[in-house]
Amino acid sequence: MTHALDLPVLRTLNTSRHRRALMLFMVVVAAHWAEHLAQAVQIYVLGMPVAEARGVLGMPLPWLVHSEWMHYGYALVMMIGLILLRPGFVGRARTWWTAALVIQVWHHFEHLLLLVQAMSGANLAGRPVPTSVLQLLLPRVELHLFYNAVVFVPMVVAMVKHNNPSPRERAEAPCACAAARS
Repeated sequence: MTHALDLPVLRTLNTSRHRRALMLFMVVVAAHWAEHLAQAVQIYVLGMPVAEARGVLGMPLPWLVHSEWMHYGYALVMMIGLILLRPGFVGRARTWWTAALVIQVWHHFEHLLLLVQAMSGANLAGRPVPTSVLQLLLPRVELHLFYNAVVFVPMVVAMVKHNNPSPRERAEAPCACAAARS
């Protein structure tokens, strides 16, 4: 069986470039999270109707908010990033990163379901708009705040553990992320 670090690009990404790749990935994740928080502020603080609350980028580019392709693309990029950067994590950090990945796999499935509905015009449960499984229980805005939180929190915990490893974890780590902090 091939180990992930046997592939040159993954070895580089999870060793000498791991810290830089994680930083770039987290900037993308934080920007996406900020868009959802801006939309929540627009709805719950500014009192905007949900249809008009489009976050920061959605205000000048409203098609972004309504594009299932864009939402699916982000969910896919997020899942791929979690997979590609996972080999650089060990011990407790890897456990938390894996938890984020497992949750993101479900989130990705939900976006795939939404995309298929948007493309086919056949919506779940006869709804007038594409609807995810958990959206049958929670409104879309709140559901995506929840999804982003339950993926983001274990990622942050993983990053903290990754940058503050136990002596055993430091010895096993393929990257020098923790050493860079010392």
